[in-house]
Amino acid sequence: MSAADATTGSVPATGSVAVPQARALPWVAVWGAVFVCSWGGNQFSPLLLMYEQRQHYSSVLVTVLLGVYVLGLAPALLVAGSLSDRHGRRPLMLVGIGTAVVGSGLLALGPLGPGFLAVGRLFSGVTVGIAMAVGNSWVKELSQGRFDPRADAGAGARRASLAFTLGSASGALVAGLIAQWGPVPEVLPFLLHIVVALPFAIVVWRTPETNTTGGLPGPWWRQLRVPSAGHRRFTRVVLVAAPWIFGSAAIGYGYLPTQLTAATGSWGLVFATATTVVALGVSSAMQPIAKRVHSVTSARGLAVAVALMTLGIGVVGLAVVAQSVWIGLAANVVIGAGIGTALVSSLLEVQRIAGPRDLAGLTGVFYAAAYAGFLAPAVIAAIAGTVPVPVILGVVVALGVIAWVAITVSSRRHIPA
Repeated sequence: MSAADATTGSVPATGSVAVPQARALPWVAVWGAVFVCSWGGNQFSPLLLMYEQRQHYSSVLVTVLLGVYVLGLAPALLVAGSLSDRHGRRPLMLVGIGTAVVGSGLLALGPLGPGFLAVGRLFSGVTVGIAMAVGNSWVKELSQGRFDPRADAGAGARRASLAFTLGSASGALVAGLIAQWGPVPEVLPFLLHIVVALPFAIVVWRTPETNTTGGLPGPWWRQLRVPSAGHRRFTRVVLVAAPWIFGSAAIGYGYLPTQLTAATGSWGLVFATATTVVALGVSSAMQPIAKRVHSVTSARGLAVAVALMTLGIGVVGLAVVAQSVWIGLAANVVIGAGIGTALVSSLLEVQRIAGPRDLAGLTGVFYAAAYAGFLAPAVIAAIAGTVPVPVILGVVVALGVIAWVAITVSSRRHIPA
């Protein structure tokens, strides 16, 4: 290893092409890539009202477009994480940057028809899936040892979840403000994201590879198996909490603004943007606190998180009944606190459960379960014609209480050695 390598904490490039390494702490480069991928995944969220009002799409269609990216995200989470355990983090993250650009390009063609939006959302889902499964694992690996000797054991999880929440908040903020006051709001937010995303292909190319295990031996499809996904701690604690993370988010800042149009009037897009930024901003602020809430001897962190997210959904119901913007914002404060706590605690649990060969794979399984919650608004919108929305939300709250009880019962059980 050269003196430069020792200084930067990088590893020699493999293969016949010498790749220059990032000179700053390398986790910062991957953090930025996860940030920009998360930006692309969430820039659509505050635009639902715009498509309803300007394109005259139905509430069911726009909520389906919000959630359809799960169909791209879930396979990407499961496949990309496992493939990166075998082939390395860098190649998969480069694919993620590419799909981010393609996804935003297709979304920019949205005025030509909802088909472009649907396919664009699928590509956005693939992007976020890769960022969550591969990028988060890469940030974690670059936040330890010789890459960052001063980092504590939980630094990787906190940094990865912060990249996601800040990126998601930034995407929603920029898109929402352009939609309310900017020119060509159906196009400009997505073109801006392309401009921001493209340079990260170079940044990722220059970042040191960390995965040298080669994954599981044998045929490539064996790599898709994630042995630790069957761990009882994962199935009885982490998976129980996971859908509530983005289920509560989608209800709080995706679905709620469509139910308060009478209260928000011409400021609907501003409110939709505000709910997103509030939820994700509070989530980001909570993450340093979440480290203290988390416990290595129990599931205290996830129990607190599910309680907060369930309470937040209950407050959403109150906002709908009262047609109150302020109650709606308060609901997203509570939901954001739960999301921030859940993300940090879940990733810390995953890192303890996963073996070195399937960290990215198990991270992918976790995020696939978490993002399944993004389908909640589409389900609610589909049945809202026959069942009042407050009643539906009451049922969701009851399910949240059941999830909290299940986590509490298993809180001190099946803790990895």
